[in-house]
Amino acid sequence: QVRLVESGGGSVQAGASLRLSCAVSGFPASSYCMAWFRQRPGQEREGVAGIDVEGSTTYADSVKGRFTVSRDNAKDILNLEMGSVNAEDTAMYYCAASWERLCPPLSLTAGFGFWGQGTQVTVAS
Repeated sequence: QVRLVESGGGSVQAGASLRLSCAVSGFPASSYCMAWFRQRPGQEREGVAGIDVEGSTTYADSVKGRFTVSRDNAKDILNLEMGSVNAEDTAMYYCAASWERLCPPLSLTAGFGFWGQGTQVTVAS
């Protein structure tokens, strides 16, 4: 059974840092693209950051320079370091896995077949 379990969400003040993690089991995560998505209330899910099997990363323009995605292939863990957060970063954050080694465009949620349940991040301004 494939499981993606996010952790690390919470409530923080604007300007703070936060680290999200996603533990993967039942799936060879190290062999596929992994990514973070988020969904704000009333909005569609959007891609935040992705990392392929070669370690190449891609980011949404809104988080470039503030967020860093990384993976620990030995432990099948995906991380997202969030820095200088602001109120616009308030959302439910989801971990996702693709069937591709290289990441599909983050705009294509259909390119990701496995999803976690999400972890809430709330930023107070």
